[in-house]
Amino acid sequence: MSESAAILTINSGSSSLKASLFHGDGTRRDFRYEHIGQGFPHDHREAFDALLRDLGTDTPLAIGHRLVHGGEVTMPARLIDATERARLEALIPLAPLHLPGNLLGVDLCRERFDVPQIACFDTAFHASMPPAAQRLPLPQAYGLRRYGFHGINYAHIAQRLPALLGDAATGNIVVAHLGNGASLCLLQNLQSVDTTMGYTPAGGIPMGTRSGDLDPGVMLALAERHTAAQLSDLVYHRMGLIALSDGESSDMAQLLASDSAAARFAVDYFCRQVRGTIGALAAKAGGIDALVFTAGIGEHAPLIRTKVCEPLRFLGFQLNTNANSGNELRISASDSKPILIIPADEEGMIYRLANDMLMK
Repeated sequence: MSESAAILTINSGSSSLKASLFHGDGTRRDFRYEHIGQGFPHDHREAFDALLRDLGTDTPLAIGHRLVHGGEVTMPARLIDATERARLEALIPLAPLHLPGNLLGVDLCRERFDVPQIACFDTAFHASMPPAAQRLPLPQAYGLRRYGFHGINYAHIAQRLPALLGDAATGNIVVAHLGNGASLCLLQNLQSVDTTMGYTPAGGIPMGTRSGDLDPGVMLALAERHTAAQLSDLVYHRMGLIALSDGESSDMAQLLASDSAAARFAVDYFCRQVRGTIGALAAKAGGIDALVFTAGIGEHAPLIRTKVCEPLRFLGFQLNTNANSGNELRISASDSKPILIIPADEEGMIYRLANDMLMK
């Protein structure tokens, strides 16, 4: 790739749009559009229009997109031609909060740029999970399994760990990707061996508007009271923190700033579930060697990290109060196993995947 060439990366999440333009000379322009539009679900078209306007005269050589769900595809990146675009459209029911925005970005970029577009899949990193982690306790004839998500950022974390932890990076590492969408992943030898999200990004721990795992009987009871469309809206838009706070907010920053009892309950509930999941992953692995926080809440909420980590001393984890308050890279006490904050950089990982594909 020439020094003047550029790759545009697009990371369209459930509540934000992040993009970066990577030039061949190593320079980078970042774009952020948080909490898109005024309504809910968020208006991704408004954010994409802003991005295309803010790019000005910059024209990319190629565009890499974060695609939350890749279905059965296990390769990390794939060229988006007409056949692939149609395949991804069929996956929308598996990630209805994300894939419509992901694919809108593909379509709007195609209207403006006649360049290759490359899909980078969040699910691909979890293809290394063993059968016991992929299997659901259902008859296999249904064809349903656990996929896992946030894989692009987990791949980024895995690439950074050797420089930060040395030989310990190949041990048992729990990464907590805590944002509006949230999950945890257990790494062994820098590969995913278990994760909390399953068949869809609605499972696992509670999130901004998603409940995480529920008793199947609860879903049966809800199905008796709602149509399929109403139930889908409830599952993706009206559960999680927004429900736990009695409708106050789905945004963790707002809940932390609130002095209401409902907000405090939602925060405490979330932290209890996160640390319980860390304990469960430690039990599956026979112990863990390091803990990593990443994504919006994980990187910027010292109180959340404190509430998560304080009960984990029995696993060998203890925070350095000052380092934690300052959101430093290493926030563990001197006699603790490593606790790190590694900023998410899905855009950087998308760039590497797209660039690798162009080089082939």
